[in-house]
Amino acid sequence: MNTASPNAFVRLPQVLKETGLSRATLYRKVQDGTFPRQVRIAQRCVGWRRAAIDQWLQNPMFYSVEDYA
Repeated sequence: MNTASPNAFVRLPQVLKETGLSRATLYRKVQDGTFPRQVRIAQRCVGWRRAAIDQWLQNPMFYSVEDYA
């Protein structure tokens, strides 16, 4: 886990590094609702909330977006 602010945003390369997922798997999990959705930061820029990534890292097998909506 990271000690950064839970309100911080994490960009795709860092998310892939921290989770060990491939890009295709990450987006498939987002589509299935088993990984947090990305948030638009700017017109052509997205990221994931640090707190959401930390929640997923605590229990990746049983994470569900509905549980944290």
